[in-house]
Amino acid sequence: MLEVHQFPCLSDNYGYLLHNSVTGETAAIDTPDAKEYLKQAAAKGWTITHIWNTHWHPDHAGGNEAIQEATGCTILGPAEVEGKFPIDRVVAHGETVNLGDYRVDVIDVSGHTNGHIAFHIPEQGIAFVGDAVFALGCGRMFEGEPKQFWNSLDRIRRLPTETTLYCAHEYTQSNARFALHADPDNEALKDYAAEIDAKRARGEWTVPAVLSRELATNPFLRADDPAMMAKWGGNAPHETFAALRAAKDNF
Repeated sequence: MLEVHQFPCLSDNYGYLLHNSVTGETAAIDTPDAKEYLKQAAAKGWTITHIWNTHWHPDHAGGNEAIQEATGCTILGPAEVEGKFPIDRVVAHGETVNLGDYRVDVIDVSGHTNGHIAFHIPEQGIAFVGDAVFALGCGRMFEGEPKQFWNSLDRIRRLPTETTLYCAHEYTQSNARFALHADPDNEALKDYAAEIDAKRARGEWTVPAVLSRELATNPFLRADDPAMMAKWGGNAPHETFAALRAAKDNF
């Protein structure tokens, strides 16, 4: 089994270390805070052997150089990281990487940025999705277009429904407020939002999320639902998605 070690860093990021106990390999999923990643790895008795970047933003790739200098690790990620932060291998949609015997599928989830990728490990039922999708939300569309982003979210939607989604930020409570505005009659969403409020009141994390629950409650993953299309407009799901994303940006 692979072990996922999750920890908070920066103001609202989550860091992830993925460890193969058989080979001793450890992948850092993104590098928002090099010092904290190295501290967390040391506390676990692990050495970071790989960095897997999801996209180029500094709170995802900004620690590449410092961690590589400290560990000699190999860095891989999308082409958009090149020229901004150190990277050794560019990977793209449809390729695979490995952590020991575990196959990791690279998925295009562009839209937040034009080269954003996710890492899906089918055997473990987990996916590291960066800022493409959040619990009850999705990333801002900084670089992409609505149809592109919707197609990316649809790739995530098509993963096995039991997949655990490890996203990069603790945004869930604010996402829930918008979700309730976007889809006020969704009873499953109301229950989810109440659980989130209770968890945050106790200082608990709301990440990771389970895809099956997101499919029922996350408005951005439901832009093809007839009721959502009727409420938010659009003749195609990507048009409804665009309306939802614009509304969230101004909420």
